Amino acid sequence: MLEFRTQGFQGYAVKYSPFFDNRIAVAASANYGLVGNGRLYILELTPHGIQALKSYPTQDALYDVTHSEAHSFHVLTSSGDGSLRLYDTSLAPDFPIATFQEHSREAYSCSWNLTSKATFASSSWDGTVKIWNPERQQSLLTLPTHSCTYSVQWSPHTEGVLSAVCSDSHLRVWDLRTPASASNHLTLQIPIHSAPMSVGMGGKLQPTFPPSEALTHDWNKYRGTVVATGGVDRIIRTFDIRQPKGPVSLLQGHGYAVRKVAWSPHLPDLLLSASYDMSCRVWTDGGEGTQQQGRELGVMGRHTEFATGVDWCLFGSEGWAASCGWDERLCVWDVRTFMHS
Repeated sequence: MLEFRTQGFQGYAVKYSPFFDNRIAVAASANYGLVGNGRLYILELTPHGIQALKSYPTQDALYDVTHSEAHSFHVLTSSGDGSLRLYDTSLAPDFPIATFQEHSREAYSCSWNLTSKATFASSSWDGTVKIWNPERQQSLLTLPTHSCTYSVQWSPHTEGVLSAVCSDSHLRVWDLRTPASASNHLTLQIPIHSAPMSVGMGGKLQPTFPPSEALTHDWNKYRGTVVATGGVDRIIRTFDIRQPKGPVSLLQGHGYAVRKVAWSPHLPDLLLSASYDMSCRVWTDGGEGTQQQGRELGVMGRHTEFATGVDWCLFGSEGWAASCGWDERLCVWDVRTFMHS
């Protein structure tokens, strides 16, 4: 395992570059993101360990980071002052090349369009998701959620489809190819806390789950209709948006809220999670078309504070991942070494 210390700044999000196998971005905040500055770290994996290639100070906390899918040196951050900032890491200055300021509260999530690569999305505590073009200062479109929106993600499979999870315990899916009409492109609104579809058959009693804040979600990279969610109730759920009545599987094991989930870019059934219980865990959802139940495959418990971010490396053998947390540590590790035999 390799480590890097984000001295004085607690990590909130980590993201591998889609262009360079040895480059990682970390969004971090002073004072646990409650008050004070933030810092963006651009890190490189070298034969001598993890080295800081660049760091960018910000006036407010940073909550999320994503890489441009169109430009190999562009990195986007979302901030506690509601702004989004775009950096060109090939340039010398410490200031962003563009700033996007429309959110009225904390911008908690940002995601680059994985299909067209020409736009990005942001979500905020102000109850909106916004679509942007990096060459324009004004947003292209605002999608209301009417509740605190913690996570936004573009579908990696379908042009114009994006999703968000919110404090009202719902997964929303928009299709920008549909007419706006009264629904603002909203095509699905799935209650995350609904009973699982596999339970209640054969006369069994269906469990009930009270609504709780959803903090994170991710699209499966191989199965274009499968989404995983996680949040305050500690349960990771997988959904098939073709059957939106309830979750397909429940993955339980975390002791506190699930802060981040990420599907593997290499294997269709593998999922990573980071939690406030200070652990990162690897799961299988059982796979499509099998009778196997989803289950936990391993635990990485090296963090000593909240684990807040986790991401898979897109390159090389299917196991390398990075995680960050409030212990001011970035960890790079091989998932396979923590999996049960």
